[in-house]
Amino acid sequence: MKYTYLLIDFFTIIVPFIFSFHPKLNFYKTWKAFFPAVILTGLIFILWDVYFTSIGVWGFSQQYLIGTKLWNLPIEEILFFFCIPYACVFTYHCLDIFIQKTLNQKQEHALTLSFIICFALVGFFAHDKIYTMVTFFGLSFILLLAKYLLRISWLAKFYVIYGVLLLPFVIVNGLLTGTGLENPVVWYNEAEILGFRILTIPVEDVFYGMGLIFINLLLYKYFIALAERKSI
Repeated sequence: MKYTYLLIDFFTIIVPFIFSFHPKLNFYKTWKAFFPAVILTGLIFILWDVYFTSIGVWGFSQQYLIGTKLWNLPIEEILFFFCIPYACVFTYHCLDIFIQKTLNQKQEHALTLSFIICFALVGFFAHDKIYTMVTFFGLSFILLLAKYLLRISWLAKFYVIYGVLLLPFVIVNGLLTGTGLENPVVWYNEAEILGFRILTIPVEDVFYGMGLIFINLLLYKYFIALAERKSI
């Protein structure tokens, strides 16, 4: 049982890692962009994790952990911020090759604006629930920044691909939050969340994951573009 979280990390990354070397995908050739992106994003989310763990917003069931800690977090939790983004950015890399038609510009604009407003409103009205507030305000802000300051062109494709990623997300996060297990690997303080769950998954986790992957992709694409400019 103590290897449960570690095995979840391992099985999340092993297939994407193996297929990173497939000649039609060649994801390994983008590692120079991926690694700085995942490190920078990981630092943000690990600091968030350390603080929320320290004030009891969430915690970890010791029966599913090997016992090694870093910054008072289980090592498995630290690995989570590498393994999950690796699998998701790899999936985006693959689907980006094959998916050509998504939302048109007007649909994407309307959807993004709706997300920004709705997420901000949820954050405001749930100001007494710190996980909900930080997650929704943070996602609203990063979408606002990406849309209107950075003016990125791939938001529509991100929404479609993140929708695809929700299926493996439900499997992995379901296990972490207790689906099929005696106790959850990761538990949540009910006073700090809305209380709506998908199986055992707090609804906030869907948007936490969206922010995690989106920031990784923002930085990943920035480093790829930077490398391309240097090669000219």
